[in-house]
Amino acid sequence: MSKRVAITHAVRTPIGKYLGSLSAITAPELGTMAVKGLLERAAIDPALIGETFFGEGRQAGSGPNPGRQVAYNAGIPQEAPAWTVNQACASGLRAIILAAQSIQLGENDVAVAGGVESMSNMPFMIENMRMGLRLGHHKLVDAMYKDGFVCPLSGDVMGKTAETLAQQHKISRHEQDEFALSSQHKAEAAIKAGHFDAEKLTLELKDRKGNATPFNTDEHARAGADMAGLAKLAPVFDAATGTVTAGNSSGITDGAAALLLMSEDKVNELGLTPLAWFESWSQAGVDPAIMGIGPVPALKKLEAKTGRNSADYDLIELNEAFAAQVIACHRELPLPMDRVNVNGGAIALG
Repeated sequence: MSKRVAITHAVRTPIGKYLGSLSAITAPELGTMAVKGLLERAAIDPALIGETFFGEGRQAGSGPNPGRQVAYNAGIPQEAPAWTVNQACASGLRAIILAAQSIQLGENDVAVAGGVESMSNMPFMIENMRMGLRLGHHKLVDAMYKDGFVCPLSGDVMGKTAETLAQQHKISRHEQDEFALSSQHKAEAAIKAGHFDAEKLTLELKDRKGNATPFNTDEHARAGADMAGLAKLAPVFDAATGTVTAGNSSGITDGAAALLLMSEDKVNELGLTPLAWFESWSQAGVDPAIMGIGPVPALKKLEAKTGRNSADYDLIELNEAFAAQVIACHRELPLPMDRVNVNGGAIALG
């Protein structure tokens, strides 16, 4: 029996800006929209799906097992298990790997994998409230910081880890802003050229009166961005000597994506043409204080595993958590930058 795994269909929602058009929709609801759109696009019987793997890195307030909520509400039969993956920023990628492995092991012929975040819906919390507050004031804790921005291992906010990489690799503010501007320009060109049209769903958003409005806009991308505008932004994490700003960092956004994976035998049986074949993967851990350098050892392990280096790939997607992080990865590898994030990345899109 063949162990090859195909990705046959892939969709995503538009990406809503923080407190923007998608902010009234919870993470499980966004994920459900993505999976429903995937099943409609694939025109596949949901009963064929053996398991759903869904990533969510910021789960506070989403309820138990958001992945199961997504699968069930999208119409996948209740007999098919579904679960939620949390590996922080790698949650969605880990969901894809787990789905592919389940097919390689013969546990599933067809699986759904994806990821969702609704950063607008991250709650505020009052810690220790359950034990009682007898006297005095008590502070609200932002779950966005508690569960997302602050690393409990290094004690740093994520932006500080980017500042550390910038210092180690002597990456200037100007270099970071140049990279950020390139991301914005590439995303603007891709949107105008319709490069995202095939993957992006149009959502029906309802107002308080129940009136539906179609929504298909990636809200975080900034058309017409320029260096002068980026230069005006103050450093966020080190006011005195810092170089990391809101403009050269990834955005806080809301959105979801979903993929359909299946075995080669099932692809042939259904007469489908895959978008891609899942070939290999690798992972690596690094010092949490410089978490953004993780792609470097991971890519080196992948090269040892497959015999291919970064120059052998036509396209490379590298998460733009921070411009400093991408530039640091390039300095250490290096990368063929003309093939990296050709349609823009997280700095522009979120």
